Amino acid sequence: MITTSLITKMFFLCVAGFLASFVDSIAGGGGIISVPAFLAAGVPAHLALGTNKFCSTTASFTSSLKFAKSKKVNFNLLKYLIPFTFLGAVLGVNTVLKVDESFLQTLVLILVLSVGVYSVFSKSLGMENKFKKATKLNVCLGIILAFSLGFYDGFFGPGTGSFLIFGLIKIFGFDFVQAAGNAKFLNFISNIASLILFAIHGEIYYALGIPMIIFMILGARLGTSLAINKGSKLIKPIFITMSLLVAGKLVITNFI
Repeated sequence: MITTSLITKMFFLCVAGFLASFVDSIAGGGGIISVPAFLAAGVPAHLALGTNKFCSTTASFTSSLKFAKSKKVNFNLLKYLIPFTFLGAVLGVNTVLKVDESFLQTLVLILVLSVGVYSVFSKSLGMENKFKKATKLNVCLGIILAFSLGFYDGFFGPGTGSFLIFGLIKIFGFDFVQAAGNAKFLNFISNIASLILFAIHGEIYYALGIPMIIFMILGARLGTSLAINKGSKLIKPIFITMSLLVAGKLVITNFI
């Protein structure tokens, strides 16, 4: 039976999903909107994470496809990185971490803040595309980045999109648009790996997730279109904002 409470909950989640995928398709960090929205709607933590992964995977596929059609994804490069992203995510989801959780959260907080602050003061960062070609050195560094962030996304997640964009800019010299396109595709791969495992363990609330997907696809399409058309001048301030918001959420969640 459909109740007023259920309709209100669905409306809230659909709006949150639209905003999350809109922001995520541009600069990453959408999870800091969508995951708290599921929890606020009364969805248990494991189901919230699994359902969010279900919805965000669909949205990231939409965004990746649009970036690819606009030729903002370098598949000649990503063919080396994709397998390591997938492997890293699978290991991340399945590994019982030996790292002390409080240490990990502190480390991630420092890294996310560093990325955001560095981006604020580096005026030229990601403003023009300086990528020339794939070399043994940058491909090896890219593989390390892809595996590490695939693993990280599998077991923890906050800031993955920001780290990917920043890493691709620093390693390959991409501008923010190219970095966002390639980062979104790699993030989609790690999402798929995580989604499969969440589904196997029955941690997806399909009744809430399926309606929300529609709005997340719409948000992803709009955000990607703006990113492609407006370029680095739009992406950089949103990237900085989301990096600092992710850091703020980690502070509130773990230290207050």
